[in-house]
Amino acid sequence: MLAAHELTFSAGSTRILDGVSLRAPAGKVTVLIGPNGAGKSTALKCLTGELHPQRGSVTLADRPLTSIPASELALRRAVLPQASALSFPFTVGEVVALGLRAGQHPPEQEHIARAALERVGMSRHANRLYQTLSGGEQQRVHLARVLTQVWEPVSENGPRYLFLDEPTSSLDIRHQIEVLEIAAAYAREGGGVVIVLHDLELAASYADHLVVMESGRVVAEGDNPEEIIDPNLLQSVYGLNAAMIAKRWPSMAWA
Repeated sequence: MLAAHELTFSAGSTRILDGVSLRAPAGKVTVLIGPNGAGKSTALKCLTGELHPQRGSVTLADRPLTSIPASELALRRAVLPQASALSFPFTVGEVVALGLRAGQHPPEQEHIARAALERVGMSRHANRLYQTLSGGEQQRVHLARVLTQVWEPVSENGPRYLFLDEPTSSLDIRHQIEVLEIAAAYAREGGGVVIVLHDLELAASYADHLVVMESGRVVAEGDNPEEIIDPNLLQSVYGLNAAMIAKRWPSMAWA
């Protein structure tokens, strides 16, 4: 189990997280949703150890994240940020091979990188320069890279975790679904997945555990997304009125 306990994080005088507690169980896809500026990406960065909250803590299998060496963390979790910039003229295959190094795989396990490229549908582009790809293709290559890092969802030390920050933002609907199917399969095999999403329909379809954030706080959390995403939540969190909700989700009635 990955869990956050009363996280508080500020940037200067701006409070971004305000007492955030949440859980992300292994074997489930945990989805964070909420409006822009809700603190979702900051919460994700605290869960990965990239940011350290001023107050509160994150635990992985009941161990404080701050007590886990970086080398061990690299074996336990992989992170796909919103944007990944590369300055050097790497080929697609070379980009994905970076995941082998991060995951400390021996050179003879290059087949993992090839399998990851196959999984995201980019194997035929292995020798192509990364910079020549479209934004969506680049996003899928980086997904292959993080999959390569934590290829086996469960290791001898326990479940591994995938952290995906808006992984569908540059993708068409077909590839959005494919990416989320990959995430769901990873969870079914025992790994943990934490995803930041904006699309509420995709969140409702793929979340095993849903966390709703607003203004740096968790305002709803549970294992039944279809019950959580109701007209009251859409109005209070997203500021949508009844007419907007009826137009976008005609089957949704006021609770």
